[in-house]
Amino acid sequence: MRTEDDAAQNDGTEHDGAEHDGFGWDRPASPDPEEGGRVWLVPTPVGNLGDLTLRALEVLRCADAVACEDTRRTGALLSHLDIRRPLVRLDAHTMHRAAQVLEKYPRLAYVSDAGTPGISDPGAELVQAALDLDLPVEVLPGATAFVPALVLSGLPTARFTFEGFLPRSGRERKERLSAIASRAETTLLYESPHRLHATLLDLALHCGDGRAASVTRELSKRFEETRRGPLSELAEHFAGGVRGEIVVVVSGRSDEEAQAGAPDYAALAAQLAAEGLSVRDLRARLMAAGLRKNEAYALALQAGGPAIASDTL
Repeated sequence: MRTEDDAAQNDGTEHDGAEHDGFGWDRPASPDPEEGGRVWLVPTPVGNLGDLTLRALEVLRCADAVACEDTRRTGALLSHLDIRRPLVRLDAHTMHRAAQVLEKYPRLAYVSDAGTPGISDPGAELVQAALDLDLPVEVLPGATAFVPALVLSGLPTARFTFEGFLPRSGRERKERLSAIASRAETTLLYESPHRLHATLLDLALHCGDGRAASVTRELSKRFEETRRGPLSELAEHFAGGVRGEIVVVVSGRSDEEAQAGAPDYAALAAQLAAEGLSVRDLRARLMAAGLRKNEAYALALQAGGPAIASDTL
């Protein structure tokens, strides 16, 4: 990615090499032992150990302790790297202890099971806990699964939405699937092996069998695979089950799809109002169907009538 700084390096201006080497490498790799308390979020490989960065190694060696989701998994990684630091479990069930852990270990490195912490894992809660204590937070660049999967998909990358894991069932899942179907930009989501087939079927139902998509699994591992094609074909291919960590990428709705399948929002609003929905619920359903917030609100008021127009929104 080319930046404004790249252009500045090529404009003929002399630069002080002691201050900046021309590549942005103006900070030492090792943490300064004189620095006070802080939290480092340290990415770990999603598959290939060679993807661990030099800076990540230095931080793991210098931290007071390493917090993680799974002490056995992270302990094996640190043992392989010949790093001996205290291990502390901080997962979704123990994150309430974050303040106490930070008090005991003020220079704390945090790793997830794989990839960059804070993405679909409890790392985001640790960041908030550190900020509440006025502790600096540093996030190291490094491995993540959805960015390589996006690029590998061959689908548009200029704009995209990351959905994380979809709800397993219920109304929220249906609303999220409807939002994906109506979205113009590319969508990425994580899925578990045993739910992949059902999710691909649901995506095909909401987006259409022919919507282009890809499934990437086992990134950077020996059996890495990316399969591209219409949602219906992907669902058929993975019907027999699959292993590994999975990223699903779905193309955005095309202009042709939008014109052919544009819903009649006024009729939908009238139908929902006849079912007795409040203005608040009407607006939520219209937004889930793809209408913008202000337009959904105006249409909900119009369809709801004076009897429910006074709902608090």
